[in-house]
Amino acid sequence: MDIDIKKDLTSNWFKLLQNAICDDIVKLERNKFKFKSTSWKRNTKKDEGGGEYRILSNGKIFEKVGVNYSKVYGKFPKKFQKNILGAEKDPSFWASGISIVMHMQNPHIPAMHFNTRFICTKKNWFGGGMDVTPAIEDKNEKNNFHKKLKLMCDHHDKKYYAKYKKWCDEYFYLKHRDETRGIGGLFFDDLNELGFEQSFAFMQSVGNGFLDAYVPIIERRKNDKYTEQQRDFQLYRRGRYVEFNLVWDRGTLFGLQSGGRTESILMSMPPLARWEYNYTPAEDSAEALLYKDFLKPRDWLALG
Repeated sequence: MDIDIKKDLTSNWFKLLQNAICDDIVKLERNKFKFKSTSWKRNTKKDEGGGEYRILSNGKIFEKVGVNYSKVYGKFPKKFQKNILGAEKDPSFWASGISIVMHMQNPHIPAMHFNTRFICTKKNWFGGGMDVTPAIEDKNEKNNFHKKLKLMCDHHDKKYYAKYKKWCDEYFYLKHRDETRGIGGLFFDDLNELGFEQSFAFMQSVGNGFLDAYVPIIERRKNDKYTEQQRDFQLYRRGRYVEFNLVWDRGTLFGLQSGGRTESILMSMPPLARWEYNYTPAEDSAEALLYKDFLKPRDWLALG
């Protein structure tokens, strides 16, 4: 298949996915809150593509949700090209993708992150994944979430779930805190060994399965009552989200260091967060149990 056809197929599908996910989010908000849209260009002096990010803020369910679509091209900076598949000798690239971050009003609903992309250099491949970051432990929700991810993966390859869950656990890890960012999900990169059609089909399953895995959590938890203490802890956990993105996340660091659009790159930041010096939760409290039982890699499927 011609590479230009591959680019059109993937970038058009990412745009359709952006529209579909935004429509579903507005429906969850009962059409009372709308997205604000901003188009952007990678380079204002020459054509290097761009994209559109959409933000919905201060909804009843979503405190902030960003859905960013991009289609960009150009050359990687020299300091990055040696680490990019297929760009070792030629820094030219083309990339398209979608990224989504959801920060919720209710601390009973975990934060959610999803992204997927298609990148072309002298080689081409897919990458992406999704993960959830809870502030309150809920074993049932975590088990159900991972069961859906496994069913989705098994449709393509029964080895995928264990492989990409492990990669997710290792990637979303705060080394300076010695804790995971959340309870994981899936993470994959450099996916091309199956050929374009099968790899694209898997990526589409991940995209289509995103809300299927997450919306049931929203529906079950959106009306749960919460305390001021739980809200404060949610903001404290958001601080860890910020730390990971600014210290460890490869996409964020690459964007900031390569002249990307800062507002788009930092779309993932929560609207509010807090830090507390040397914070230690009370013994046997719900917050302490979250650290003890949840914020470490687990076999969630084995728990029920």
